Amino acid sequence: MTKKKAQEKIEEKGEDKNVEQVTTDEQSDDLQTQLEEAQQSAKDNWDKALRAQAEMENLKRRNAKDLENAHKFALDGFVKALLEVKDSLTMGLKTANEEKATIEHIIEGSEMTDKVFLSTMEKFGVETINPKGEPFNPEFHEAVTMLPMPDQRSNSVLEVVQIGFSLNGRLVRPAMVVVVQ
Repeated sequence: MTKKKAQEKIEEKGEDKNVEQVTTDEQSDDLQTQLEEAQQSAKDNWDKALRAQAEMENLKRRNAKDLENAHKFALDGFVKALLEVKDSLTMGLKTANEEKATIEHIIEGSEMTDKVFLSTMEKFGVETINPKGEPFNPEFHEAVTMLPMPDQRSNSVLEVVQIGFSLNGRLVRPAMVVVVQ
């Protein structure tokens, strides 16, 4: 082989090495870029996960506080409505202590206070159970005594000793009744 051909072969091999080196450098740069992008994406996702977790913790705290306030102030409206009854009682006592007060005025004031009280209770779903003349129902009535009455229907309520109450259909206190035997 001639020197010239040998030199050309060496140059071709050198060019091949340079091409390989350039290709390897490009691949290395490309891999480096992909690695950096993947690391940035992982960092962004980690930040999102931390923010979501913090938001959930804040939401839990907010809900717990709202629930606590709901329990604490649940009776707010009921108490305000009962203040009307208290005011009526106070006015009745004031009127009863006047010199011109008669028993009729006191009775009238007491009846009005009772009406205000019952209407306030009804606003909040409390219903009275006054079963006079109705058949005895052990789910809503409590028999105090039984009396034999031939002219009355058997197992019916003759007299209501104490009115019962239910709250939204659920029994709070049964009506105390006298039942016909």
